[in-house]
Parts: sequence; structure tokens; C-alpha cells
Amino acid sequence: MAVPKKKTSKSKKNMRRSHDAITAPSISVCPQCQEPKLPHRVCPHCGTYKGKEIINSDKS
Repeated sequence: MAVPKKKTSKSKKNMRRSHDAITAPSISVCPQCQEPKLPHRVCPHCGTYKGKEIINSDKS
């Protein structure tokens, strides 16, 4: 079984982890209802995408 010869330093360990940071999701505003939504997705509030109604909003 492979075993490291030397202890990995704090600097090397932290350099390896430099790309593991979590970023907050970007939020855009729906042009129809002005509610926050994720970009490139159907608005969960009014059901529109690029000005077209995708999901019917009537709850019948």
C-alpha cells in the first residue's frame, strides 16, 4: 500500500483546497413579476421563461 514519505505541509494542503470554496448562487429578477429567481430557469412564481408562459399559473 502506498504511504507518503513526508507530511504534507499546511501550505501545500491549503493550496490544494484553494478551489473548494462554496460560492453563493447568483440571483436574477424575473422581468414579469419582479420576484427573485435562478438565471436560465422558469420563474417558480409566475411560470414564465423568456417572456413565454411555460407553466399554467391557474390553480383549478
